[in-house]
Amino acid sequence: MIFNFEKTDPARVRFLDIMNSADVDFEMMENERCVIRVFGHLDAELGRRLQAVYDERRPEAQAADDAENTASTNSHDVFAEFQAAGSLAMIAGPCSVESEEQVAAVVACLQEQKVRFVRGGAFKPRTSPESFQGLGAKGLRILAEHARPAGLKIVTEAMDRCQLDVVCEFADIVQVGSRGMFNYTLLTALGAIDKPVLLKRGMAATIDEWLQAAEYISRGGNDRIIMCERGIRTFEPSTRNTLDIAAIPLVKKQSGLPVVVDPSHAAGDSELVAPLALAAAAAGADGLMVEIHPDPAAALSDSRQALAFDRFAGLLAQLREIRRLESTRAPVLHTSETTQQIRSPQGIRASHGRS
Repeated sequence: MIFNFEKTDPARVRFLDIMNSADVDFEMMENERCVIRVFGHLDAELGRRLQAVYDERRPEAQAADDAENTASTNSHDVFAEFQAAGSLAMIAGPCSVESEEQVAAVVACLQEQKVRFVRGGAFKPRTSPESFQGLGAKGLRILAEHARPAGLKIVTEAMDRCQLDVVCEFADIVQVGSRGMFNYTLLTALGAIDKPVLLKRGMAATIDEWLQAAEYISRGGNDRIIMCERGIRTFEPSTRNTLDIAAIPLVKKQSGLPVVVDPSHAAGDSELVAPLALAAAAAGADGLMVEIHPDPAAALSDSRQALAFDRFAGLLAQLREIRRLESTRAPVLHTSETTQQIRSPQGIRASHGRS
């Protein structure tokens, strides 16, 4: 079970007193909010006592007023760009931050193409321990030094709870990678931050597992979740993964959350990125996440799937035409009922069972 409190809420102290007196094991994450994840089984009486205190929390509106600041306002504005009807947000950049020169070239390209979100990994989850692991905090500083003056918003990954503070210092959107989708301690901690979270689908995760991973974040009080379909592992060896186009309308309908698609990781081949991106846009994706590089052949990671700048520009031109055609079609998803599910007491899986 997961509970969240504003840090200054007196109900939080009473809740912890009961937990400690009953010798209940738990972990607590504090950032913009305090999130408590309870371990073990609670007997009925203890559960009622804790629930009674939890129900005495300050009203959300009052807590939000206390916590309101420029950073939180900006985070809402960033998330809103992925919710805008008929829009297609674009996130682009290298798989890994490699150098000042590389990031400067990418930022210049994105400015020219009027793209607002730059991606770049500083902490890299690589299959082989011998592979390039990223530049760490230095990579985040390089990314910020070039992206901030250009007015670009940064999307970058936190692999673990211990990296969250430094990632949040620089990121506008915190990314959870495919491997991280099952890191429940990280997901719980992300509920305590006041930044949007881009949650990638696990490489072998079902849609239900993916949505329940989002529930961990939401239970902590952070509803600004962007779902990212990046392909799933199947028996087909011709592509790196198999892009699940059906997941786009399904997840939007079941959760009311925006869905972006990463065609680069789905394809594993730069020749397939544009066709998959166009298919995702036609299927109603709210955004795309594409890997680009000034010299793909020299990239330190995922070189085969990165687009050169000229091919990226060509893809954007094709997407503009797709979106023009899509704008003439009446929307069939994102009804008021589905968009409210994320804030309902039953959570993201309001109309579906939980494990």
